[in-house]
Amino acid sequence: MRNSLYAALLLGAGALVALPAAAADLRIGLQDDPDMLDPDQSRSFVGRIVYTSLCDKLVDITPGLEIIPQLATSWTWSEDGTELTMDLREGVTFHDGTAFDAEAVKANLERSKTLPESRRKSEVKSIESVEVTGPLQVKITLAQPDATLLAQLADRAGMMVSPKAAAEAGADFASNPVCSGPFKFVERVQQDRIVLERFADYWNADKIHFDKVTFLPIPDTTVRLANLRAGDLDMLERLAATDAASVKSDAELTYADAVSLGYQGITVNVGNGERADTPIGQQAKLRQAFELTLDRDAINQVVFEGVFAPGNQPFPPTSPWYDKNVPIPARDVAKAKELMKEAGVESFDVEVQVANNPVQMQMMQVVQAMAAEAGINVKLKSTEFASLLADQSSGNFEMSQVGWSGRIDPDGNIHGFLTTKGGLNDGKYSNPEVDKLLDKARTSNDLATRKASYDAATEILAKDLPIIYLYHVTWIWALDNKIEGFVPYPDGMIRLENVRFSDQ
Repeated sequence: MRNSLYAALLLGAGALVALPAAAADLRIGLQDDPDMLDPDQSRSFVGRIVYTSLCDKLVDITPGLEIIPQLATSWTWSEDGTELTMDLREGVTFHDGTAFDAEAVKANLERSKTLPESRRKSEVKSIESVEVTGPLQVKITLAQPDATLLAQLADRAGMMVSPKAAAEAGADFASNPVCSGPFKFVERVQQDRIVLERFADYWNADKIHFDKVTFLPIPDTTVRLANLRAGDLDMLERLAATDAASVKSDAELTYADAVSLGYQGITVNVGNGERADTPIGQQAKLRQAFELTLDRDAINQVVFEGVFAPGNQPFPPTSPWYDKNVPIPARDVAKAKELMKEAGVESFDVEVQVANNPVQMQMMQVVQAMAAEAGINVKLKSTEFASLLADQSSGNFEMSQVGWSGRIDPDGNIHGFLTTKGGLNDGKYSNPEVDKLLDKARTSNDLATRKASYDAATEILAKDLPIIYLYHVTWIWALDNKIEGFVPYPDGMIRLENVRFSDQ
């Protein structure tokens, strides 16, 4: 039903998705359909939005990026930084009725390290052992100091799932995820909806004011906004920058935004299977030429109304981790052609896969036109987002336009993507010196030492270009004005504590 209405709206028929809503049922429009709903296996940004309602973590963050308690109430470090002792919250229950305790934390962290399909392995690599030191206390021993660990535990590596359910389901846990968050899983229909219902035994239940939350993947930004205005959605994430002024001037809607921690870029397949055997995959000079065809400021103005921030590193230019010695290169088509000539080609073809939403397609069409001026023939392959990620993992791509929502610690934006064994290194880039520098950065608590390591790695990566960074987004939400209490966070998540309808 919804797919046919969606198509009709795209054709200009003005049809809208008709979704019934009870007084305390919240409907959220997502830009993409999440991949699998298993914190250890998943990788999509929208999946993390769903997890925020489904799966509590050991720690969380404030809007100002301070780490605060969630399932862990307090923690202390040993003097040498190799032991983290965490005290856990009493009275927490998983959605299947089993108790959350120190044994559950041990089981979860060991699952992240050992599950064959786990994408969290590089995030918890420093954990050597987890010891239960009391019913509600664990001691985590590290092989070496890890400045990133608490930040990792504020994300998927720290999400606690029911050990009983995880053991029974194994790699199929995503089909019926069981966590301890404010809402529990009810159903999922791929490309259509994910439904959660209020968990009556939630430890913080008095701050939750919805009986049900339904997440609706609607890739077209125009359709998402039309459904919000029609009353068939209550809020949406990632409003198109071109619609920001319209929403701000609409008395029926509320606008909210926050500068993100992440980036958007193009990942190049340099070593993941047969499809890495392309001119751009095998020659850094051609990747450099591709980058020199880009005018990032023009992309920002044409596609994003100047709302976003152009960038060329995993960290935005406003970040203290940004290397100012490697500035955004100016567009230089003549230099691009010189590099191509040095590489022995006058022109070459490359296929870039891109998510099937109009904003990303428009952005890549601008890139396509820019690259063409140097003789680089870009073929765009529009792909449903979950399929795009699956193709990246399997190596079934040449280049892929994809982003990262960002992490509060800089390690989370770079290590997993660009170290040889990184769990998110889909292009299979491998440089021993980069590995050494990024490993050093995550084992030091000294900020100057970490900054020097990231800068040295950045200088190498700016030449190798396994990822060609494009820009840094501003997260934008649009809400029906009957919603009260929503707070925008720079991680882009939708936290529903203290959020309610005004008539509740």
